[in-house]
Amino acid sequence: MLALALLLAGGAATGCGGRATTHHKPGTSHEQASGNVGNLLTATDATGHRLREVPAEGAPEVQLTVRSDSEDGWNLQLAVKNYRFTPDSTGGAALPGAGHAHLELDGRKLARVYGPWFHLPAAQVPEGAHTLTVRLYADDHTAWAVSGKPVEGATRLTATATAPGQASGHSHGETPSPPPPSVPEQAEADRTVTITVRDGKVSPAPARTELRKGERVALRVTSDRADTLHVHGYDKELALPAGQEATLILTADRTGLFEVETHESNLVLTQLLVR
Repeated sequence: MLALALLLAGGAATGCGGRATTHHKPGTSHEQASGNVGNLLTATDATGHRLREVPAEGAPEVQLTVRSDSEDGWNLQLAVKNYRFTPDSTGGAALPGAGHAHLELDGRKLARVYGPWFHLPAAQVPEGAHTLTVRLYADDHTAWAVSGKPVEGATRLTATATAPGQASGHSHGETPSPPPPSVPEQAEADRTVTITVRDGKVSPAPARTELRKGERVALRVTSDRADTLHVHGYDKELALPAGQEATLILTADRTGLFEVETHESNLVLTQLLVR
């Protein structure tokens, strides 16, 4: 019986495919894992995430470089030191020198970043001068900090209006075009999950969506505020325009338990259980 209990506990911790899963229940916000890495402060960063302070020696570092893209927008490079990106364990306990980053434009969060490169479309940056900031976070969503200050890098970015006769794909600061229509999921997907987010609540109540490996699932989401959908483990994201339905079609080619959540409101929409 003891051996069976240990086996079941191990399976719950890693999911069917042996991959780490996040640790909060459907429909709830992130729970911070205490752990013993650094010192968890009561102070928070500008977005309300608690600071996890570590000694200056060997602490994570980040520098942000912006380069114009020949087609559209900019390519951002995050040069990190004493740090590694760990997208598959986001939502788990804080590990030394590991996690993800947040990208902000003039203090407004644009996206999470899970690697050293990120493409910023011109449509997301209004015309004018701006400040881009990247801040490093642990897997439990606490912000790495040194001497009470978050570990971050910043740079200036200026977006200009579209020049007359210039192709829209090469311009910066152009007026965002309306999102493309959703792909007809009935013809493309084996399963469809329809979700609505309103006033911070998820409808229907979050539950597990069971899939067989190789099946395609369509996630149809309507949010009353602009947000971003993220599928943990698959590292798939989808912009959610306010009040408009958006659809992400995903092939479930990995086994395990994977959470689907929103970035800004930190709500779990559903859990994909792939066997």
